Amino acid sequence: MQPVDYTTLIAACTELRQEWLPARLEQVYQRDRFTISLLLRTLKRKGWLDIAWHPQAARMCIGDPPPRAPDTFTFSDQLRHQLSGLALVAISEVSPWERVLDLQFAKRPGESPLWHLYVEVMSKYSNVVLTGKDHLIVTAAHQVSSQQSSVRPIQTSQPYELPPSLTDPIPRLSEPQEQWQRRVSLIPGSLKRQLLKTYRGLSSALVIGMIQAAGLDPQCLTENLTDTEWTRLFECWCQWLEALETSNFQPHFTETGYSVIAWNNTPSKSAVETVQELLNRYYTAELNQQEFKQVRHQISQKLINLLSKLRQKADGFIQRLKQSDDADTYRAQADLLMASLHEWQPGMKTITLSDFETGEPVKIPLNPEKNAVQNAQAYYKRHQKLKRARIAVEPLLAEVQGEIDYLEQVEAAIAQIETYQASEDLQTLAEIRDELTQEGYFNTPGYQNRSTTETEFYRYQTPSGFELLVGRNNRQNDLLTSKVAGDYDLWFHSQEIPGSHVLLRLNAGEVPEETDLQFVANLTAYYSRARQSEQVPVIYTKPKHVYKPKGAKPGMVIYKHETVIWGNPQQAVTNP
Repeated sequence: MQPVDYTTLIAACTELRQEWLPARLEQVYQRDRFTISLLLRTLKRKGWLDIAWHPQAARMCIGDPPPRAPDTFTFSDQLRHQLSGLALVAISEVSPWERVLDLQFAKRPGESPLWHLYVEVMSKYSNVVLTGKDHLIVTAAHQVSSQQSSVRPIQTSQPYELPPSLTDPIPRLSEPQEQWQRRVSLIPGSLKRQLLKTYRGLSSALVIGMIQAAGLDPQCLTENLTDTEWTRLFECWCQWLEALETSNFQPHFTETGYSVIAWNNTPSKSAVETVQELLNRYYTAELNQQEFKQVRHQISQKLINLLSKLRQKADGFIQRLKQSDDADTYRAQADLLMASLHEWQPGMKTITLSDFETGEPVKIPLNPEKNAVQNAQAYYKRHQKLKRARIAVEPLLAEVQGEIDYLEQVEAAIAQIETYQASEDLQTLAEIRDELTQEGYFNTPGYQNRSTTETEFYRYQTPSGFELLVGRNNRQNDLLTSKVAGDYDLWFHSQEIPGSHVLLRLNAGEVPEETDLQFVANLTAYYSRARQSEQVPVIYTKPKHVYKPKGAKPGMVIYKHETVIWGNPQQAVTNP
């Protein structure tokens, strides 16, 4: 993930000063343990200013409105108490070429600031610190004790100190090329490394963009550059400094991240209107993707462990049922013994008797220490025990098998979203995790369902133009079947295979063509566990024939009056 560097921070602050100062602070909300959002209102607009101290994504930009979930963080509570209703009157740099900003709050524009909110954008050392006008720390996003850092502790009631100053030379537009070139090439090494080590205010992404704009390789050695190549690189260096001096920024996305400098003044196809939009889109997508991978791995591992244990449990029950299949054999042997008591001799270990129905010889093991009646009674007892075992085990097996079916349904939903494409993918996973938590499969102390919005179904159109809805998880499956489905719709599902509920929307009198039914069957097969198969049996019926048994888990239904059609998942048109 590309970190916010000095250039990007200055570009963002330039826009904020132009568009959002002065502004009234109306609300404070903490999105997560690394991000607060300030609701600012100016004469022309209002918006949420995101301030993040995330170790990989520290930033400050106008972002999206926060969710409606309750804010339970102490830090935002303290900021809300001190800053609500005040005016944000200034955003200033505390020191040249440092990534520390001072957000100043006063009762009204033109008055002296009462509070300072220091935003330190410094990768893993990022922080947000609130001080009064006396510069004593009132609260901090991350407090640092003297045991953690003897150089710069950050604790309440202590004076706020700026981070240690950098010692590298400051880049200057007035510096001649000869002196600049001599500094960069003083120690032989790769061009990228020498630029980063020689001057402050540079970042890896900025240096790579600068070197590539000059037509050079970032890993080329300084001692191998020609005078022409040094001149081209210096021209790009000056372009960067001029952009900083004149605030001429052109935000755009690159193949590996983003940039606010249009090298060689070449317009980019992936340009965006503002730096705020650029930062918000980039870091929202990157953090969502990071969280997506974590949540998906967490759920997948949990499902693997749960299914392994449940299948092992089910195998044990099945073995016990197989043993109970011999119950009738033990009773028949007992009956034979009781009918042939006269053939028994003391000390016998086995006895061979003729079967009542077939007349075939039956060899019966005996306990030589017991007589014939006692051996028969032992077989009767074994028969009763196995019968009781079957009565007890069958409902237990059914319960375990129901859990397996449910978790396999969840597993099929997870398999449908292998990679992050949009924010809806993360929301779908969050809903699945919430569902599993509510069902008791995740042990999360103090859990609160923070999901306040439902994700959209997958939406398609059949060849004849009918709307098609596909559930992305069990919550949506239940919603489709119980609330969205109308009297004239058709409900589809892969036959006895975990998968999504699919709904073909129809109005009164509308009849789908065979091509429509095949289109839906192919998609239903694609959104099932049998996605890799050539052909998958798919059933469809009216929604009124689909029932949710009492006490059934999310997404689990039974149906009747179904029609079977074969779906080909390899031919499914999967572009919603």
